Amino acid sequence: MNNMKERQDHAMRRGIYILPNLFTTASLFSGFYSLVASMRGDFVHAAVAIVVSFVLDGLDGRIARITHSTSRFGVEYDSLSDLVAFGVAPAILAYQWSLVPFGRSGWIVAFLFVACGALRLARFNVQVGDIDKKVFNGLPIPAAAGVVATCVLLWDYMGGTGTFTSISILVSMVFLSYCMVSNVKYYSFKDLDFFTSKPFMTLVMIVFLFVVVLLEPQIMLFSFAVSYSISGPVWKIVKMVKHKKGDEGDDPDMEERHGNI
Repeated sequence: MNNMKERQDHAMRRGIYILPNLFTTASLFSGFYSLVASMRGDFVHAAVAIVVSFVLDGLDGRIARITHSTSRFGVEYDSLSDLVAFGVAPAILAYQWSLVPFGRSGWIVAFLFVACGALRLARFNVQVGDIDKKVFNGLPIPAAAGVVATCVLLWDYMGGTGTFTSISILVSMVFLSYCMVSNVKYYSFKDLDFFTSKPFMTLVMIVFLFVVVLLEPQIMLFSFAVSYSISGPVWKIVKMVKHKKGDEGDDPDMEERHGNI
């Protein structure tokens, strides 16, 4: 009887352990499909596959935490999957869709995106537990990939077909690459406990956001992705301005001048 119960418990633990890795594998598959679609010139499906991978990547970690099945293997596997789905796939998508006419500069910028994404993932893995969980140190690689994918979807929504050659895409890829490896802080949303304190209102907000996105998904997803990508630099600039104003307020010479006036 005890042996049967132990076997059942072992089978359940194996099932729980495999479950989050199945979502990681599905995310990896979506990233690989995006690569195939980009090489075929099917840019919209390639972009959609990256968005799907983004959703699956968000689910695997949460499922692992809920089922208490987090592991070092899962962390490493997730990072390798992220590099394909959010590093290589969006870089190839951007290159095939927009950067080919730029020649050497185009593929170098695409490689820069992949390299910075890999560095971002490696730094994140070694900094786990050493940095405040409220923030990310640098732009997360899924967010950078989201900007590329939603940009393609917006172009298609606006009636664009085929490739889109623009220096703005080249500059944007460099900007995203820099943000990933920078020390600019991005809000992680990990400290939100609104769902536990006000579950009904949280559910209403989720439904509202879901409806808003469904109304104009291409526009809203692009707006969310771009807003988040620039939120870090904007946040840093605002803090620098406030700090500078604070230093000026503490300047004794400034106080003396105001007093003379």
